[in-house]
Amino acid sequence: MKSFENKTGVRDWGATFFKQLSLCLLICQFLVIPGNAAFSQAQVEPWGNIMGMRVNGQLIPFESSLAVVEDKWRQINATAQEHQRPKYIRVGNKQIVTTKIDSINFVETIEDSKEGTADVNVAVSSNGVVKKDAVFFVLSLPLDAYISAGGSLNTVTPRKYFDIKLKAFNQDSTVIARAINFVAAKQKLTLLFNKPTEIIFKKSDNKTNKIIRVYFSLMDPGSQKDSVVQKTFTIKASGTIDNAPITFKLNTSKEGRAFDGFGGNFRLQNPKADPQVIDYCLQNIRVAWGRVEFPWSFWQSEENMDPVAAAKEGKLNLHVQQSLEMAARLGKMRIPIILSGWFPPQWAVVGKLNMNPVNGVWGNPLDSTKMDEIYKSITDYILYLKNNYNTDVALFSFNESDLGINVRVTPLQHDALIKGLGAYFKLHGLATKMLLSDNSDATTYQFIYPALHDAEAKPYIGAISFHSWRGCDNETLKKWKAAADELKVPLIVGEGSIDAAAWNYPAIFEEQIYIMQEIELYVRLLAVCQPLTILQWQFTSDYSPMAGGGIFGNDEPLRPTQRLWNFKQLASTPKGLFSMPVSCNRPGITVAAVGDNKKKVYTIHIVNKGAARNATLTGLPASVKNINIYTTDKNNSVKKGTSLKVINGTVKFYVNSESFTTLIKE
Repeated sequence: MKSFENKTGVRDWGATFFKQLSLCLLICQFLVIPGNAAFSQAQVEPWGNIMGMRVNGQLIPFESSLAVVEDKWRQINATAQEHQRPKYIRVGNKQIVTTKIDSINFVETIEDSKEGTADVNVAVSSNGVVKKDAVFFVLSLPLDAYISAGGSLNTVTPRKYFDIKLKAFNQDSTVIARAINFVAAKQKLTLLFNKPTEIIFKKSDNKTNKIIRVYFSLMDPGSQKDSVVQKTFTIKASGTIDNAPITFKLNTSKEGRAFDGFGGNFRLQNPKADPQVIDYCLQNIRVAWGRVEFPWSFWQSEENMDPVAAAKEGKLNLHVQQSLEMAARLGKMRIPIILSGWFPPQWAVVGKLNMNPVNGVWGNPLDSTKMDEIYKSITDYILYLKNNYNTDVALFSFNESDLGINVRVTPLQHDALIKGLGAYFKLHGLATKMLLSDNSDATTYQFIYPALHDAEAKPYIGAISFHSWRGCDNETLKKWKAAADELKVPLIVGEGSIDAAAWNYPAIFEEQIYIMQEIELYVRLLAVCQPLTILQWQFTSDYSPMAGGGIFGNDEPLRPTQRLWNFKQLASTPKGLFSMPVSCNRPGITVAAVGDNKKKVYTIHIVNKGAARNATLTGLPASVKNINIYTTDKNNSVKKGTSLKVINGTVKFYVNSESFTTLIKE
């Protein structure tokens, strides 16, 4: 495209288009219809990948992405979680993602038009001449599900058709068509384009994850600098709805690990917006555990200062004071406290303080020549909290020290820290124990092995902790449970949620795709690794379960979101129950059970990510004659249903589509 000139000077049309569109998106953030009020069938991740379409509550799964292909297909860069810095908003029935791969800008708009149908527009712009093989919209389809792909090659008579058998597909293939159908045994996916489109089929080389990728051309190589190309198409999904009845089987004869209940993080970051969220959560949720910040860099900014003396002289830093008061507030509510340090003072670390990654490395190691001074500084804070606020700290950690957010230690240094600081706590009369790990992700379990197998460290370890941002497959979760079993200490999920970059696109917090993934993870954690508590990140304005009140620029009146009600329902689990085995005979359902046979108290949590259906639970003790049912979904907020009759240990009930259901016998 040629540039144009106006009174403000010369501007490129393509660059201007995206600047104006970005301004429009910024304005639209204040006009967004809440996710629960909007018609939503396309399941869109905030980085732009469509994960399927819902029909009658059931997901017809597939995955799309946007990709830039280079070097004769030897290099493919595609949209994925934490690979770009996307922005996501919703405007009515439209979900809009802006992102960038190399010099290629994308604005992807997905509009739900009717059930099982979405209209997609992808606007592509380049900051330079595209010297790539091409830019594509990509579908990834599992070969164990999809059988064939077919369509018409032309629109004139006589028609020419193509039919590709996907399971027998063994070489790349290219067609040009305006429509294509992908057929599976129980579902069908159709793409309709506004003009003939090049479609390239490529089989994955991955032997274990057998998929086929289908590339739909968006921008051809050699496109001019600052040109804008738009592709519009429709996706239609249909299939057999699985609404077969569910049977759950509870086994009360086996009591596993204790579950104290749901908890939260209370790290203060926004003095204006945090208090209202904290107040609402503490007033409306039974918080079983709390995690607060040790504001170390403000507590003792200089090595030679006496922070306790400074505090007594009225020189306490405001953030330190607020952090102490936050801990004390939890303490007065008899909520056990984990104290975690993020930001160290310069004097306590090696090298210049590193708050952002340098050459891919985060954080700073502690200065090994000053460990006694470090131990004293931390202990002084805990003693000050105890002596001046009558508040004890149950457990201490450095946040995500495996990664360096922002203290970085090796596994062996972590082991030494547990022994050294743990002994220092004990020497000074503190009952505070050390958290083993408090790691950034579930995948980093090998980090704990030196301390796990060190008998001298064991007396100082009060619990094991990991954060659930990544890697929470069942096999990995079992490794954490096994470690806790070996040490005979509790397991804690120190930070609970699903996307560490979601603060960049907070509109996703009100979308069903995020809401249901998050609560499904929590119920699965409860079932698989049996934690003592799961601590939501956070019960403040960061990752807030509330909307409005100025949070993320939303000046509507403060209100709870569906996530808040999910948390409240999970937190309604009676205290002091134990994990119990429970099974389910249908896919797409996650279930966990806790109970206490002595108290005759039982709770079963169920997440249904599919269609509504009838359900039956068996295995309750004969003494149980009735049980209460609660439902949270986009239309219900911890809604209590009619008390259910239990006959011979069996109860029948109904689960809504995309819902969180809880049965409680108190």
